[in-house]
Amino acid sequence: MADPSSDRRLTPARPDLAAKHLEGQVTAARFVEGEVFEVSYGVAPVRREPFSGAMLETEALKGERVTVYDRTEEGWAWGQLMTDGYVGWLPDLALYRPAAEPTHKVTALRTFAFHGPSIKLPPAETLPLGARLAIVREDASFMVTQDGWHVPRQHVAPLAFVESDFVGVAERFVGTPYLWGGRSSLGIDCSGLVQTALAACGIAAPRDSDMQEVALGTSVPIAEQAALKRGDLLFWKGHVAIARDGASIVHANAYHMATAIEPTQQAIARIAAAGSALTAIKRLG
Repeated sequence: MADPSSDRRLTPARPDLAAKHLEGQVTAARFVEGEVFEVSYGVAPVRREPFSGAMLETEALKGERVTVYDRTEEGWAWGQLMTDGYVGWLPDLALYRPAAEPTHKVTALRTFAFHGPSIKLPPAETLPLGARLAIVREDASFMVTQDGWHVPRQHVAPLAFVESDFVGVAERFVGTPYLWGGRSSLGIDCSGLVQTALAACGIAAPRDSDMQEVALGTSVPIAEQAALKRGDLLFWKGHVAIARDGASIVHANAYHMATAIEPTQQAIARIAAAGSALTAIKRLG
């Protein structure tokens, strides 16, 4: 029986276990109904294997929902993120059953949640841009979550709020350390930067650069790279950058080990010298 998708990143199927909705489409020893959980950590790792030293595939942010299909005695949960469909292993402690629908999201690059209405209290958690919160009331200069956390009012907005310029959002990450699989200002990778910046503007995007190259925008001939427009996406094998204008890009990259702004032609030449030619330019909108 052939798998409907050969991409393990997006298919909740293993030889021993698969999602019930895939029964008849994939081969597995058993099929299970998933249970929906919510991410409680500010940032939770999603790993390829169920141990802390395994490769970081991506990250889940607070408030995201996860359909869990398997849980181990060692404290790991295998499931699929409902936001972008990514499949992997999360720490079981990072998940809890949803109590209320998120109402707001973090709009600052990162912020703190406090145990009470004072910035002098120890933070309960660090929350990244895009974290989703169920706000139950206001308390002076704070918004109070269902967990009782107090988050600075200036750093959150209703879920319906969207930024107008995803390039500007990406530029706010300049200096953020490069982290393979990262999705926050504590560490981010190239496609995570694109996905996070677009999400802030209400635009859903796949997680990885190869997926983004297929799914986003319309193609611009590579020969027209000298006429790039703000917001164009430049793709290489395994990498993506965002055009700021006709002469510069912003991208999270391992060369700088950070999110950096770089002259476009300089970056294209440098990456080509390392063995990777530009594969596509995609224009959004």
